[in-house]
Amino acid sequence: MSAVEEDSDFLATQRYAIVTGSNKGIGLEVCKQLASKGILVVLTARDENKGKKAMETLKDHALSQHANIVFHQLDVLDPSSISSLVDFIKSKYGKLDILVNNAAVLGVNVDFHALEASIDDKEPGYINWGEVSTQPYNLGEECIQTNYYGAKRMIEAFTPLLSLSESPRIVNVSSSSGKLKFVINEWASNILNDIKALSEEGIDEILEVFLKDLKEDSLETKNWPAFLSAYTLSNAAMNAYTRLLAKKHPSFIINSVCPGYVKTSINYLSGFLNVEEGAQSITKLVLLPMDGQGQSGLFFYRDVISSF
Repeated sequence: MSAVEEDSDFLATQRYAIVTGSNKGIGLEVCKQLASKGILVVLTARDENKGKKAMETLKDHALSQHANIVFHQLDVLDPSSISSLVDFIKSKYGKLDILVNNAAVLGVNVDFHALEASIDDKEPGYINWGEVSTQPYNLGEECIQTNYYGAKRMIEAFTPLLSLSESPRIVNVSSSSGKLKFVINEWASNILNDIKALSEEGIDEILEVFLKDLKEDSLETKNWPAFLSAYTLSNAAMNAYTRLLAKKHPSFIINSVCPGYVKTSINYLSGFLNVEEGAQSITKLVLLPMDGQGQSGLFFYRDVISSF
């Protein structure tokens, strides 16, 4: 990252942030880190009880930090739930400065016995997902809907409130699995790679064709990724959409980031980094200075600019 220092001017004013899927793991840690900078953070969870339990855990942290975090229920699959959060932010704070799209699911069924048997002491952290997981259509569809369309719904719903900030920031938490080299279907990869011709409709078409092929059990014959297929496609779509958004909203800072291989529930705690390290990448991106160097529409691996 060419500018890792925090934007002190940005932090000189009271800022308001939403972090989706933040009742545990990286999302919860991002809430803590942003709150410690004086930012008012809305912690969200699909399950209200889980959200309230997450708030309980914060009582052990510095009182000032805890006071900077509030909870609001949010299901990114439910437009009425998103609307409710929009109304809350609008009436309570009048604007939004930061949106962190972190909510995500893996989109597979995991065989826990096979998972335990596959753990290799020589290659700690390595999981052969092809051997330990299956990809039923309903979970693949949920993955695309949550990871990509959930983030897209949030962005569309909150763009008016973000536009009221003089320094709006969106960070889309993605994954290196969404790099185009892993989208082995040449038709899809070519569309996602052509930034001049890229459109939301083009991304939609790719995801529709992919889901049709998943439903018909023809991923292999149609040359889609062999495992974690929906997860890979959802992240590739997220990265492409990030580039589109940055062009559409030049006054925003909009980037996507892979926080690294972090020990979280989504990978069954097989990662190398702890949640604090993973969240730091996201926090740094949120606090990028508005330095006029066009640091928007980029993909970061941790805190380093990476290729798509």
